[in-house]
Amino acid sequence: MNFDAARQIMVDSQIRPNDVSGPAIVSAFLRTPREAFVPTSKKPVAYSETEIETSDGRALWTPCDTAKLIKAADVQPTDIALVIGAGAGYEVALLTHLAETVIALEESDDLVDEMIERFAGLHIDRAVPVTGKLVDGLAGEAPFDVIYVCGMVQSVPDAWTAQLSEKGRLVVVEDEGRGIGRGKVYTRAGDVVGRRDVFDAYPPRFAQFDKTVGFVL
Repeated sequence: MNFDAARQIMVDSQIRPNDVSGPAIVSAFLRTPREAFVPTSKKPVAYSETEIETSDGRALWTPCDTAKLIKAADVQPTDIALVIGAGAGYEVALLTHLAETVIALEESDDLVDEMIERFAGLHIDRAVPVTGKLVDGLAGEAPFDVIYVCGMVQSVPDAWTAQLSEKGRLVVVEDEGRGIGRGKVYTRAGDVVGRRDVFDAYPPRFAQFDKTVGFVL
């Protein structure tokens, strides 16, 4: 299979038509081999308009949803970014073409070790995979200019927004119930964190962030 051709088709048919046409983001997608981040059995469909499970509880989103969330983050070349729930590391790899440094947070040592090996094989040297609890973020390395969340959530932990730098952006898709999900951008200005909606999507979610429903008689 010609993965280079498939990557170009993905950009031309799934990303640019969805209002993501900035040269830096397009270049990041063209330079990042999506097939390297999926299981061997899924490589033939790596560039299809579908979600692909990469490990238990982790998945690649459709290319257009990923592109829209990256666009919403407005990543700058001097930014320090944190990717929460990095999984196989595809979004991390994309962001290394846009930011100065990208820290990939995962809860599993195995996933972190796999990312380290994968990034080394792809000569990606701006990514730093680390192990930690997703809900806690990474306070020891904060603040971050960009925090990118790789799974849909029902609630955003306060720890994440607390770790934003001044004018920092947290981008995430929130599950609003009834099959409705919305991409949102949280932005810090002083002690205030604002929020705005940017697009509709319903990607795979992080179930661990589901809101707790109280018992009602």
